[in-house]
Amino acid sequence: MISADPPRGPWHTPAPGTPTVPLSVLLADPDLGLKRVAGPDEDRFVEQVGTTELADPTPYLIGGELLLTAGSRLPRTSEGIDDYVRRVVEAGTVALGFGIVPVYEEVPPDLIAACDRHDLPLLLVPRDVPFVAVARATHSAMAEARIHDLRLVSEAQSALASAAARPDALAAVLRQLSAHLGVWAVLLDGSGAELLAAGTRPGTQVTQQLCELAARTAARQPSAPHDPPVPGSRPPAAAAQHHEGIHLTVHTLPGGDTTGPLALGLAAASRPTPVHRSVTGTAIVLLSLLTNPRHALGGDTRTAGAVVRLLLGGAPAEIAHMLLPADAPDDAAWTVVHGRPARSARGPGARPGGDPVHLAALGTALGTPYLDMTGPALRALIPWSPHVQPTEPADAARLGWHLGFSAPVGTADLPIADTQAERALRRAVAAGLPTVRHLTVEQSVHGIVAPSEAKALARARFAPLDHAPAPGPAVLLETLRTWLSQYGSWDRTAAALGLHRNTVRQRIGRISELLDIDLQDPEVRMELWFALHWLPGERSARNHSQG
Repeated sequence: MISADPPRGPWHTPAPGTPTVPLSVLLADPDLGLKRVAGPDEDRFVEQVGTTELADPTPYLIGGELLLTAGSRLPRTSEGIDDYVRRVVEAGTVALGFGIVPVYEEVPPDLIAACDRHDLPLLLVPRDVPFVAVARATHSAMAEARIHDLRLVSEAQSALASAAARPDALAAVLRQLSAHLGVWAVLLDGSGAELLAAGTRPGTQVTQQLCELAARTAARQPSAPHDPPVPGSRPPAAAAQHHEGIHLTVHTLPGGDTTGPLALGLAAASRPTPVHRSVTGTAIVLLSLLTNPRHALGGDTRTAGAVVRLLLGGAPAEIAHMLLPADAPDDAAWTVVHGRPARSARGPGARPGGDPVHLAALGTALGTPYLDMTGPALRALIPWSPHVQPTEPADAARLGWHLGFSAPVGTADLPIADTQAERALRRAVAAGLPTVRHLTVEQSVHGIVAPSEAKALARARFAPLDHAPAPGPAVLLETLRTWLSQYGSWDRTAAALGLHRNTVRQRIGRISELLDIDLQDPEVRMELWFALHWLPGERSARNHSQG
């Protein structure tokens, strides 16, 4: 006997970003003429269309299907039909389409009853409509919806970028975000207090819950930019909550002041869609840039003053402290970064860092506004302290960059750090890594050699290169240094230097001739590697003073 109230199967919820089409759109298509004959009237989202005449199609279902069948293998008993419907519902099927030819002249009453019991929408497919027409219409509707979503995202991003250039940038960005998403948008401080808002304000209870959600989320973040992260934890960047049909979301912004990170709060009458998430992501990048202490209104005067002094003849060592945060520790220094777009980001028209939004995201990831783009090449200066470490490798890979980081240095050693960063970048490119950091090892074999003697030996060892013809001694030395660092790999050296491997072979051969050495001998390679370390400009002033 069939139970009057069988257990319901699990509802299928599309994954975020999955292309779907509402069932109502297919039912409204006059060319299809589909008709709902059983099941609930609620709308559901179709992810794909499947056709089957199997007695048990469930092993071949992944969920989200509009399952089409002519019923050639449909069970002939009420119990069998009920079991068939129950199984396809449990497999995640969102609707069943039944064609009344060539097997049946009408929809079996037992199938209608089973679909009603299991809350499965049952659609009648007219006899003159092929199943392939239903699939084609579904995919066409998905494509149109995707184009529509992309247009909405593009229009919203353009409006947000324009708003960020206004004098009242923060308020303008919130207004555009509210208008394009139909939400109440609010900027909150680390304690959950409202700073700026745009859109129709919800009730007092909703706003209070949103502020409390922001405060709880901010409390789980480091309370100030120099606070070290909790080992083994990664504080959440977002939180969500529902209150009487209102969807509340909070996104913390990088940085912040001593009260904690700022947060963007949104109150919406509907669940966030992929369009909402994409537009919100753009707004977060812009708000993060605009609320950075060195970019906030009136907060960039120290940087402007430093530029003025530099242009009027000031020495970098006297000006650098003006570019550091006001609360920077006395031992603060600088890290130099060199960057190059990854190969995956070099497609036609690809310009990593070439647009303001991407550059803002990179600056946020690195934790600095001091970025310089010259063509595809990036150079950056990061104010450094023992408590702050810039970007994770995953961030660099996600943004499409190879990055080389220098060791932290004082202002006087920035030229040396610039060289370190460039060489670290070459190693990153050669090895296909997102980031490589230059490591300074204080205790090494170099410490047992007197600096004056080591430098004299290095100059004498490479003296035969001093008068080398084009490309010149500096280029030959850099080729040798890169080749040794890549363990004699022609391909990786060529990738790091941006040369053809035959050019690398020619240069290394020329060096071998001029120095009269056998570079296949590992002891010779070791000797040259240590000698390169002691050439002028290779070591910091602090190390030069040792010994």
